[in-house]
Amino acid sequence: MTELLVQSLRGGVVESAHRVSAAVVDSSGRLKAKAGNPDLVTFARSAAKPFQALPLLEDGAAERFGVREDELALVCASHSSEPEQVELVRGLLTRLGLAESDLACGPHRPLSLDLALPDDHSDLGGRTSDNGQRTTRVGNRASRLSSNCSGKHTGMLALALHHGWPIAGYHQSAHPVQRRCKESMARWARLSADRIGEGVDGCGVVSFALPLTSLALAYAGLAASQEPAPRKVVQAMTHRPDLVAGRARPCTALMQAYPGRVLAKVGAAGVYGAALLDRGLGICLKVEDGDTWAAVLALWVILEQLGLDPPPSQTQPHFATLPVLNTRGETVGSLQATGKLTFV
Repeated sequence: MTELLVQSLRGGVVESAHRVSAAVVDSSGRLKAKAGNPDLVTFARSAAKPFQALPLLEDGAAERFGVREDELALVCASHSSEPEQVELVRGLLTRLGLAESDLACGPHRPLSLDLALPDDHSDLGGRTSDNGQRTTRVGNRASRLSSNCSGKHTGMLALALHHGWPIAGYHQSAHPVQRRCKESMARWARLSADRIGEGVDGCGVVSFALPLTSLALAYAGLAASQEPAPRKVVQAMTHRPDLVAGRARPCTALMQAYPGRVLAKVGAAGVYGAALLDRGLGICLKVEDGDTWAAVLALWVILEQLGLDPPPSQTQPHFATLPVLNTRGETVGSLQATGKLTFV
């Protein structure tokens, strides 16, 4: 068992450590590098969104309803509910002839109002939101449109309308929309559907549990595929990374720093899925205790050890090491990754 850790240091002493498991896989399914347990089974959470979006394209719903590239990016997004993002989701929902009340995702206030940026990684911490960002909640009007998953839910509603499936219950496991999304996930992970576990995600839809190697393979396939649907998903996410997450968010910053070369999608509870598009490599990692910011640092060090040039610690250094602040705003420690991948 190789070890990759993200450590919290205070006064030069390791105060806590977050263990990371990771798999790096090429499009043929060969494991290229690993850390911890690459076969660890975990929930993909929002890292599954690109694969949940594919049926919208493959089944003709995107063409029928005129889904634009920016709207497709939001279907794949865990967005920050910035004004442009919310208005794009609202516009697509209206074009479908639907209303906010048709969304099954739970309401929350815009994350853009609450996001703790990396220089705010303090002892106060906040909570980890369902899109994998550390937030503090100070109370404000919540809405379903401001759910970070409202784009995904709108895409699922479009799929239901296209097939003539009921709108009611589209988020539930037995509904054809969720069966179709699971079929998509299974295909790209190269697993039979009955080998993928299910739970309920934070936004109410089905969440998929599968090995890290399988989710990494799915991302590698997305990177290498020449099929129209996956190419459109990749293009939407890499052309509009500002919509996939938002201002000062790691996914957005990473894809902006490496346009057309890196695709990244956060999942809640310490999960990341990513692809090196020009090398056909898929990456999946899980911080085993679910720490969100530890997952960001782990992804940065993994990309660096895979030889991404220039390294992310140079292009986006504020996500490579995070300060730990006390309530006076003083830097009293740091969060940093240590250890190495094992190449196989």
